Amino acid sequence: MTAQPLVAIVTGATSGIGAEIARRLHADGLNIVVVGRSAERGTALVAELGTRALFVGADLTEPEGPEQIAARAVEHFGTVDVLVNNAAIDHTGDLLSVPADEIRTTLETNVVAAIRMLQAAARVMTTGTGGAIINITSRLARAGVAGLGVYSATKGAMEALTRSAAIELAPSNIRVNAVAPGLTRTPLYTDWMATLPNAEQVAQEQAANIPLGRIAEPADVAAAVSFLASPGAAYITGTSIPVEGGFLAK
Repeated sequence: MTAQPLVAIVTGATSGIGAEIARRLHADGLNIVVVGRSAERGTALVAELGTRALFVGADLTEPEGPEQIAARAVEHFGTVDVLVNNAAIDHTGDLLSVPADEIRTTLETNVVAAIRMLQAAARVMTTGTGGAIINITSRLARAGVAGLGVYSATKGAMEALTRSAAIELAPSNIRVNAVAPGLTRTPLYTDWMATLPNAEQVAQEQAANIPLGRIAEPADVAAAVSFLASPGAAYITGTSIPVEGGFLAK
């Protein structure tokens, strides 16, 4: 009997790192549930992937969002084996003047919604043979950068959650790990660079500040996720893989 493909939910999968993760896991042979707010981009990605892909348009901050995503995955593919908790919003601003509503929105999206997505997926995994959960965090969970305090706090929270969830879910054979990207060439990065009059100089300075001499590509992050989702990582849980070119080693 041919084994059924594993089923992966990838949140925030309609652009940037999330889209590349979806492509990589699909290439690895997994069925993919593409989750995002943009129906246009989500539908286009599923059309690109072809078979074994489903788009679920959802707002993870809505009360029933995470449970509905998990339910759609089970309805369409039969189970959930892998969750990639990638959806998040960026935030920059002077720490002493960040409005309370911006703090709440960033925490709600980057932490609360991610925890609830973990809960929803793990409940399905506990009814089967287990699974793998990969939280996308950031180098900023461990490196301080002025103006990014609120965002960094959310990523630090997800790194701490990864360790605790790994211990709590281990008896159910659910592995929980994190991937912590550094500066990555996403559409958000490209759009930001386009606003700078000295973009080439800034890009050179950024590369020079990274031991490997370049910023990350989304495919670099996707490769780490692919490994953690694979049987090759069957004895790895509760850890974080930095994908930042050696930035944290300095």
